Amino acid sequence: MKYIVRIISLKFIFITLLPVHCLSGSSQQGMTLEQSLTTAEVNSPSMKKTRLNLIRNQENLNAQNAALKSQFALTLNPLNYTQSREFNNLISDYNTYNATESFGTFSVMQPIKLTDARISLSNKFGYTDSYSEYSGTTTKGFNNNLSISLDQPLFTYNRTKLTLKELELALENAQLNYAIQLLGLERQVAQAFYYVYQQQQSLDIAKQAYENMQQSYAVSKNKVDAGISAREEMFQAELNLATTKSDYENALVSLENAKDDFKLMIGVSIYDEIIVLPNIAVDTVQVDIAFAIDQGLANRMELRQREIDIEISQFDLIQTKSLNEFKGNLGVTFGLFGDNKNVKGLYDNPTDNESVALSLSIPLWDWGERKARIKASEASIESANVSAEEEQNNIVLGIRKIYRNLINLQNQIVIARQSVTNAQLTYDLNLEKYKNGDLTGMDLNIFQNQLSEKQLSYTNSLISYKLELLNLKIQTLYDFEKKQAVSPVMTLDK
Repeated sequence: MKYIVRIISLKFIFITLLPVHCLSGSSQQGMTLEQSLTTAEVNSPSMKKTRLNLIRNQENLNAQNAALKSQFALTLNPLNYTQSREFNNLISDYNTYNATESFGTFSVMQPIKLTDARISLSNKFGYTDSYSEYSGTTTKGFNNNLSISLDQPLFTYNRTKLTLKELELALENAQLNYAIQLLGLERQVAQAFYYVYQQQQSLDIAKQAYENMQQSYAVSKNKVDAGISAREEMFQAELNLATTKSDYENALVSLENAKDDFKLMIGVSIYDEIIVLPNIAVDTVQVDIAFAIDQGLANRMELRQREIDIEISQFDLIQTKSLNEFKGNLGVTFGLFGDNKNVKGLYDNPTDNESVALSLSIPLWDWGERKARIKASEASIESANVSAEEEQNNIVLGIRKIYRNLINLQNQIVIARQSVTNAQLTYDLNLEKYKNGDLTGMDLNIFQNQLSEKQLSYTNSLISYKLELLNLKIQTLYDFEKKQAVSPVMTLDK
């Protein structure tokens, strides 16, 4: 299965900077989860490093493909002067020799992917002016050496194909790693996003409790002033009011800290004022556990990574088997050499140059090194197979656990919702009792704390359910809320 991940820089930068500019232009701007994810993908340091690794692997593959095309080279030596006196075995005497040369070489080398061979075409053209003391003569003239050669390895594996395949797998693995990290980033951002929302709700609940306590304090003060209640009741009302005010201020500090951490994670300025705008509404999502497991086993990118690990281990085995192997090499060269005082007459009397060379490498004894290394490589392949099987089991277990958690969380949401309703009714009834003098301020504070606790529990149960649905999407690469598959796709804009 092919996995593609979109990295469209201009589009992402535009979408990312849009909310950031909006934040800078107003006192406080809402940010959705989708905007947070887009911003984090562009600005997250871990995603930046993963993208750079992806680019590195892509360019390595591009370079290898370019290396399989014809390679052209031109070497120029405008001046090469030599003078030396050496003992010449041919004449059994010393001879002084000097020469002035000027030449250039043009070559074309073409790798052959199919057979791992190299075909080279070379043409060396030059001019030589030389003098030898022994012969007493000076030779001047042009020369040209045109040749074509073939270098073909024998009885061994195709190194060109193997290198290309390794780079292709490295790129695919980098693409998979990017997509996996992107899904992991989605989980991290969602957790931080909902944590900010949780703190926002805590602040609202603390504010509501503070306002309620202000009302009850006013009632208590009026009753004490009218002589209906004892002065001690006023002391308790003041303590309750101070406590709820402190809780409200603590909630405000916790919210600001959570927002700073969130802004740092997604990569926006910590001076921007934001609030999160989640879609916290929860609809019951029906999940077929068998279908979910099938989706996970069919789509999870970690399984493909384990397959890549197995293939790479098999490549290592191929390379290990080539250690101290019987192999050969065939070299064939055909050439035409010509020289003349004039350029036009270079090939008036040409000379053929041919050579054929066959070499064989025959290992005799390596003291068991090759056999031991092959066993080590085979053990690595078996280990990779075990890891692939373990990954499958982990995927199944993870999906099963999430499925059970979802069912449990659905029940908890129903209970938490009813608990909030009951706590609100209880508080309202006891507030009337307090107003009528049938309840103390200490007792009313207990019911207020119960209401705040139930409201927070309900919010937490909704957030837990949304995060568990996200975990299910990441584990199966299927969105059960939208009833559609998730397909991370990787394309690099040039």
